[in-house]
Amino acid sequence: MANYQYDEGGGMAAYFVLTFLTLILLPMTISTFYPSSSAACHCTPCLEQRERIRKKEQRSIFRPKLGFKTFFLLGGWAAFAFLTYKVSTTRVDNKVYDPFEILGIRAGTAEKEIKSHYKKLSRKFHPDKVKLAVNQTMEQVEAHFVELTKAYKSLTDETIRKNWELFGHPDGRQEISMGIAIPKWVVEGKNKFWVLLVYGAAFGGLLPFIIARWWFGNKRKTKDGVQTRTAELFFKELKADSSIYDVLSCFAKALSKEYDPAPQLKELEKKVQGKLKVGKPLPCRQATLLYAHLLRIPLDDSKLKKELDEILLRTPILFTSLLNIAMSRNWSIPVANAIRLQTHIVQAGLPTEEGDSFVTQFPHLTAEDREKAFENSDDPAVKDILDYLEENKDPRASDVKKAAHRWGSFELVDVSFKVIDERIVTPEAMVNLVIKARLSPPDGSGDSSKDDKEPEENSLKTQKANEKKDYAFLTSRRDVEEMPAGLKALGQAHAPYFPTNRKPSWWVMLVDSKLNRLVIPPFKITDVPFSDNSNDRNYRSYRIAFKGPQQVATYSWKFHVISDTFIGDEADVNLVLKVEDVSKLTAEEQAVDDEISDPEEDSIAGQMAMMRGSSVKKSPVHDDDDDDSSSDEESSSSSSSDSDSD
Repeated sequence: MANYQYDEGGGMAAYFVLTFLTLILLPMTISTFYPSSSAACHCTPCLEQRERIRKKEQRSIFRPKLGFKTFFLLGGWAAFAFLTYKVSTTRVDNKVYDPFEILGIRAGTAEKEIKSHYKKLSRKFHPDKVKLAVNQTMEQVEAHFVELTKAYKSLTDETIRKNWELFGHPDGRQEISMGIAIPKWVVEGKNKFWVLLVYGAAFGGLLPFIIARWWFGNKRKTKDGVQTRTAELFFKELKADSSIYDVLSCFAKALSKEYDPAPQLKELEKKVQGKLKVGKPLPCRQATLLYAHLLRIPLDDSKLKKELDEILLRTPILFTSLLNIAMSRNWSIPVANAIRLQTHIVQAGLPTEEGDSFVTQFPHLTAEDREKAFENSDDPAVKDILDYLEENKDPRASDVKKAAHRWGSFELVDVSFKVIDERIVTPEAMVNLVIKARLSPPDGSGDSSKDDKEPEENSLKTQKANEKKDYAFLTSRRDVEEMPAGLKALGQAHAPYFPTNRKPSWWVMLVDSKLNRLVIPPFKITDVPFSDNSNDRNYRSYRIAFKGPQQVATYSWKFHVISDTFIGDEADVNLVLKVEDVSKLTAEEQAVDDEISDPEEDSIAGQMAMMRGSSVKKSPVHDDDDDDSSSDEESSSSSSSDSDSD
């Protein structure tokens, strides 16, 4: 019979707590002292920005930055050390009984040697022959001798040995002691007042406070984490044809709703108004700082710099709310312009009709450089900037080239619609939009040397291998293919004006350009690999699954890709989805579809389908009954014919 006991010594409770502390403290400590590092831009502005970030986040004995995480780690490791010491010094009573260990001999020793060894031990440890040592009692000596005798008999006496083999103890079946990992003092009667007080405070005070704070906080904020009044402003201000300037104006107004009122920065506001060439007052202090960031107006006050950094770090949450509101109406134009505005904020470039920010996002370049670099180019590109600087032996070319190397221009390898194991797309079929993409540095440094003339046999093998991988990815549940072996992602992007290290992403969306409507919501992709022509699979696949249109028709859509980090890094492809009638399938293909889709007549779905006049599968039970009845009818008819003939 089991005897349940509370953990009087606190040993089991200590093991329980140690397990959870290890699972929490180890990853948190590693991430704190050994942050993940990735490849980054090595241009001078980016190096200076990373140094500023390092100094801002640096901790030392004289300038400790003790936040909640630091206190949690210190307290957690202190508790871990205390519990480890307690566990290591606690005596374990539930040890497995081992007579060989008690006698001090190895397992498998012969019985003759056991008897000889026991005689030596009995002469040495018999209570009549032992001289008591300091702090030793006769009861301890007798108990030790009894333990030796039991161990000896469990190995030599047939009955006692059988008890040990069956029940693990020479005395036979023992009472099972089950420990519960709760210290005994928690359930002792003398502590019931304090235990009830803690329970009452936790469940009667702390829990209602947390729920109330969560409830009233949710009433003030949306699920995206912005103020409800901010979301209301986005909803009212955004229009179906909102330009990037409209989105910027809406975003600046939203800052006045998101933050509490604060004194306006008059001098800085005048500078901003002068550069914007407007006389209208700016919405709030935070909007003034945002425009100063876009115009790259230097801030001398460290407090203002810190305030601006907080605003910039808040912008991704505001953008998420703005995008969700625009997507709820299926508006493609404001969604695209909101993503573009995010790139301008990251690179600190004001949106202009001339497109100066495309050039000024590179180190040391100005609007005048744009006019000179693109003077003879109809399609401006980064390569034109590099050629212009190198032709004029401009010293800025070195930093621009470093930034261009970490720029990563998005390259679409292929975009197509796929339906698993189907030859055509039928109405309401589950369609997969498969995107194959890679990054190509604008300076051409990502190209690898590989002979263009590859043997035809190797080319066919590579093509078949890639087709197998494409099909395996299409039939899997993953939306993003695992990174192909040998390819590497971009890492940290060139963003010298953003207060944290920036990992680039790209938003892809399918748009009906005639109606300016989203066909599917924007999908964010990251970790796009750099191009490596020496790799057989020189791209990475991404997938978006959506339900196809209901009507049989040919749909002309446009596929858009917009970066959220690099200004001007965009791509678009015209796509055509042809939805055909099920009758275009062969008889075999339709039979397979019918076999899969039609319900059995005995099921509820089958009965409902029969009421609607739809086709159903015949029940195998009814088929057997029909066969039996038909055979009976045949036999009866044959017997009647025989009687007639008689």
